[in-house]
Amino acid sequence: MAEAFVGTWNLKSSENFDEYMKLLGVGFATRKVGNLTKPTTIISLDGDKVTIKTQSTIKNTELSFKLGEEFDETTADNRNVKSVVTVEDGKMVHVQRWDGKETTLVRQVDGDALTLTLTLDDLVCKRCYERAE
Repeated sequence: MAEAFVGTWNLKSSENFDEYMKLLGVGFATRKVGNLTKPTTIISLDGDKVTIKTQSTIKNTELSFKLGEEFDETTADNRNVKSVVTVEDGKMVHVQRWDGKETTLVRQVDGDALTLTLTLDDLVCKRCYERAE
């Protein structure tokens, strides 16, 4: 199920990312840097374990999990959240919960394009990635 997501993905475009970070409570300086950064995301699969590495000139993060199992995650903006990732209808759905809040990160692959849709309350942010050569 998660095989379609395996690969190296480079960020090409982003919309509403500043607004999304602002709603999360990310400070001004961090948001400015976040908006300038064009991260590379590397998704790999080892048996039933998925690993998502995000690399940029500013910060690198790594996340390993089993689909459908809740795990503790420290996000790139230092929130401590409870997360669960599933694959539903060809989409990788990542739900983060903390302090009574919830955000959803949905990854969808179409050929050599990966779209990451971030939703928090009524705000939707889209980040489009392209498969690396």
